Amino acid sequence: MRTQPFISIVIPVYNEADNIKLLVEELITVLPKIKKTWEIIFIDDGSTDTSLQVLEEVSNKWEGIRFFGFEKNMGQTAAFAAGFRKALGEVIITMGANLQNDPHDIPELIEKIGEYDLVCGWRQKRNDTLIRRISSRIANSVRNVLSGENIKDVGCSLKAFRSEYVQKIKLYNGMHRFFPTLVKMEGGRVIEIPVNHRPRKNGKSKYSIRNSAFRSFLDLGAVCWMKNRSIRYILKEYVE
Repeated sequence: MRTQPFISIVIPVYNEADNIKLLVEELITVLPKIKKTWEIIFIDDGSTDTSLQVLEEVSNKWEGIRFFGFEKNMGQTAAFAAGFRKALGEVIITMGANLQNDPHDIPELIEKIGEYDLVCGWRQKRNDTLIRRISSRIANSVRNVLSGENIKDVGCSLKAFRSEYVQKIKLYNGMHRFFPTLVKMEGGRVIEIPVNHRPRKNGKSKYSIRNSAFRSFLDLGAVCWMKNRSIRYILKEYVE
């Protein structure tokens, strides 16, 4: 019987067959240095390439790796939500499967999680196209102004949560972009730290500015409504 892990790493996968083995090899090099028990959970989001076969290979080759799959593409929020349900760790790490998040940043996230309930990666030096960097900066600014936040980089998948908060937050499609706000709404403490961001070597980006802008704006409206309408109160205690 396996020891219950302290760390669960949740990774959505959509057509990343060329990156999965490389990512696992990096992770199993980094994780033992933390000296905590761990597991890696992949959620295949209806991939149409050979990602599922590669996931089966790596799970058979290395202990501590589990994978699950959707029958069809459901989106990143659904994949994170499914991974959260399957995760057994006290600390939940989220990251992408495209190798742009650096596993070597995970130890620093773990160090901060004692003081905070959510530690967010901030891609201070982004390795993306100019138009993607500019559009991301504009999107972050708009989200912060409308939601009353000060998050520098909501789009970075590399985050560390205390597990109780992934159970508390309520997720709907598109809500993964607003993890910091959702955690704060549950009374959680949030911090951003600079992390490495690497250029994509294999595969193609699954997100375009055109197909995500409108949906993101609708999601932002929903989150602003939730934040403004959330119930906050302090009960006074009286001695009988």
